[in-house]
Amino acid sequence: MYGIYMFVCLIFQEMFFSKLRPLGVCPMFLPAVVAAVGMFEGVTWGAIFGLVMGIFADMAYVETTVMFTLAYPVIAFAVGFVAQFFINRRFLAYMVCAVGALLAAALVQMLRVVAVSGFSFYAIETVILQVVWSVPLAAIVYFPPAKWIE
Repeated sequence: MYGIYMFVCLIFQEMFFSKLRPLGVCPMFLPAVVAAVGMFEGVTWGAIFGLVMGIFADMAYVETTVMFTLAYPVIAFAVGFVAQFFINRRFLAYMVCAVGALLAAALVQMLRVVAVSGFSFYAIETVILQVVWSVPLAAIVYFPPAKWIE
């Protein structure tokens, strides 16, 4: 079921949401998907899901080589660890973890841009806008894993 979920999320991200650019910034909800699976499946399976999702995300985006392949398993592992020992698996705790995952992924993308072209405040503005546009989508992707776990 998670393979189908991953496929559907990748298709929606690449075919629809990558074309939707309010204020020139593309919403990206894949880190929230990885956080949701990490929260509900735990450290090991969440990291494996994050690794596979990262590989496919890197294949979908031309400008990345291994950025998402490295970042998504770490995000899933961190969220799975926090969910296992410190927080519950409710919606509010998930949203806090999802915003953290979205912020971490946007910062990783920003570091690549800063390394190539130097620091600018436009990069920080892009990170903030990407996280803001992605939060409503993060709320939506919580429910399939939550319902499959029950």
